[in-house]
Amino acid sequence: MKRIETLAVHAGGEPDEHTGAVSPPIHMATTFRHGPAGERQAGYEYQRESNPTQDRLETALAAMEGGEAGLCFGSGMAAMAAVLESLPAGAHVLIPDDCYTGLRVLGAEFLPQRGITASAVDMADLAAVRAALRPETRMIWAETPSNPRLCVADIAALADLAHGNDALLACDNTFATPVLQQPLTLGADVVMHSTTKYFGGHSDVMGGALVFARRDAFHDAVFHRRHLTGGILAPFSAWLILRGCRSLPARMAWHCRNAKALAEFLSTHPAVEAVHYPGLAAHPGHAIAARQMSDFGGMLSFRAKGGREAALRIAGALRLAINATSLGGPETLVEHRASIEGENTVSPANLLRVSVGLEHPDDLLADFGRALEAVGE
Repeated sequence: MKRIETLAVHAGGEPDEHTGAVSPPIHMATTFRHGPAGERQAGYEYQRESNPTQDRLETALAAMEGGEAGLCFGSGMAAMAAVLESLPAGAHVLIPDDCYTGLRVLGAEFLPQRGITASAVDMADLAAVRAALRPETRMIWAETPSNPRLCVADIAALADLAHGNDALLACDNTFATPVLQQPLTLGADVVMHSTTKYFGGHSDVMGGALVFARRDAFHDAVFHRRHLTGGILAPFSAWLILRGCRSLPARMAWHCRNAKALAEFLSTHPAVEAVHYPGLAAHPGHAIAARQMSDFGGMLSFRAKGGREAALRIAGALRLAINATSLGGPETLVEHRASIEGENTVSPANLLRVSVGLEHPDDLLADFGRALEAVGE
């Protein structure tokens, strides 16, 4: 079995059979020649259904996650919506109480229009998850580590709970990537990625993906929904994300190294109330993360002493780190999550989320050190 570093370089990257080109070609065609009665001459008909560049990426993602099939979408939200809206009317979904705000809004505003209900629960509390299950629960949606408090859920235990209730376990693996964590090997049925983030890796492409443990009827239902509703990934975007796959393991190693250094620095600073990073021994999910992850990721968040205003002063005093949303690029990004989420936020007012980039760690520590000192000035 090939290791993840080798899969990242070679999966979906076979040289072009017509030219021998080592770099995969981009097929921009929206339509493909067929016979008089619609006979497909090369397996393709129309870009909204499938295209060769997207197929290469789906092959790569499935290989890296250890699944049977992948489906790419125009964004992470499109992927998330497609899998949740493919559940039957009357279904109930459990979502994390700490999660990406788009999932929370989807559960509150859009899923009910499809006759699907969602309720939030602490995914780190297995007793609470068990108590929240209903006979009509058809999916548990895990996000681990979670956004923005970096909570850790036990994927294998959640899979057992889901399957014991005749439900599926879906896992948002965006923060960890398959380099650090492979939920399908722990029992999950579906993995979701915002490929905009670490897979793209350069803050210049948007996309989403699902990887299925099995190419079964549920996979087919989601494929059919994508085909009819048109939430596909553009060929050029697919090519950029496929290119990002090649360097993902190397980049993740640097992200993890820098995040660990920054988390340790922040955890001892007098201006910091708490640091949320599963690589710290004091993190409540550290033991589970150490068991199901090979490293602890490039994301962290911390709470400033002094409340919201102190957090905003720190964010405003940074010079190297950039105040911006998203994550997974080469540059370090900082975000006051409560402000971005708006009036219905559940994020602490003094929390700053940090996507730790690929800069030299000494430069990052110096930048945050200066910013934290500015709080007391």
